[in-house]
Amino acid sequence: MLTTRRGFIGSAAAIGASGMVTFRSVAEAQDKYMSKAGEGGFGRQVQPIQGGDKVAYHDPKDVAEMPDFRFSLDGNKPKVTSGGWAKEATVHQFPISKGIAGVHMYLNPGASRELHWHAIAAEWAFVIDGHCQTMVIEPSGASEINNFGPGDLWYFAKGHGHSIQTIGDKPCHFILSFDNGAFSEHGTFSITDWVDVTPKEMLAMNFGLPKDVFDAFPKGETYIQSGPIIKTSDALEAPWPKESTHKFQLLKDNRANRDFDGGTFRLATVDEFPAQKTMSGGLMVLKPGQMRKLHWNVNANEWHYYLKGKGQVALFGSGGRGKVAEFNPGDVAYIPQGFGHAIKNVGTEDLEIIQTWDNGKFEEIDLDQWVKASPSYLVSNNFAGVPSSTLAKMKG
Repeated sequence: MLTTRRGFIGSAAAIGASGMVTFRSVAEAQDKYMSKAGEGGFGRQVQPIQGGDKVAYHDPKDVAEMPDFRFSLDGNKPKVTSGGWAKEATVHQFPISKGIAGVHMYLNPGASRELHWHAIAAEWAFVIDGHCQTMVIEPSGASEINNFGPGDLWYFAKGHGHSIQTIGDKPCHFILSFDNGAFSEHGTFSITDWVDVTPKEMLAMNFGLPKDVFDAFPKGETYIQSGPIIKTSDALEAPWPKESTHKFQLLKDNRANRDFDGGTFRLATVDEFPAQKTMSGGLMVLKPGQMRKLHWNVNANEWHYYLKGKGQVALFGSGGRGKVAEFNPGDVAYIPQGFGHAIKNVGTEDLEIIQTWDNGKFEEIDLDQWVKASPSYLVSNNFAGVPSSTLAKMKG
């Protein structure tokens, strides 16, 4: 041990309020818990190292600092035009969210989110309230028109052109999720923006019109444009067959049902919604005091939008790192792939969470199932000192 270092930092350890041993510095902890470089041998010439403490020490420098995983999406500044607004949470405002970005969009009656596409991300949507119509076109030239109501989903692949039109005399609002955290509503490729910056001579040749007619077109991106109300009866659909459609009725399709003790969970993966190749998503409802148990996602990042109630998420990030945060309506959470977590309803009403994952296949592992599947002697060794009666109850 380095006595000079110990002399500098002092040798006294303290017992913190949590009952865990704490140290005045990382250097002091390393002196106590870490062995010398090279001890244990090299190659085939290895040997035991004198036993240490019951638990391992983690140098904070060896792992990244536990990131903030809560952001107020609805507390962010909206992008507003004549027909409505949109608020976003991207990696630029919410650094942990590298894999998924989110948007809350509101369209007034008669308004439309203009024809556009996304160069870097697919789009997934959950309709919260109101009714709307989407039109999407694929590279083959095939197009689909669908009408949506509360609880319905849509999915548009990256680069596919689409639009959203409110139908009926009520506003429509929905949550959008994108499979790239760098996606921003300020970076969509919109038709009015394109026409505005293209030379009129080229537009005239493209559409077979005199170039002067383009003087009347909008100057800039209209984004969400106000307009006359479209009656529901006039909003005709042109849907595709169920196996290829861009629409999924999450709250009405029994294939989505994955209820559990303490709550309900409706989920659409690529198996239930074949068009949705790069994402999965759904709606979880937890009763007051209930919890979605400790688990982790094997193959995807997880994104939450808190729709109703008050929730608490405990996040485990390896290397002795953990963080707990509380969530209210309008907040979003981001759980990096592989991070352990649990979700609890800490309010007095149902907790409603819109959730998405950036993989069409949904895969997760529950901690209690892992413990139950493990041999009793292994569990006893892992939790040395814990009474066998406690471990037996954990294993069920």
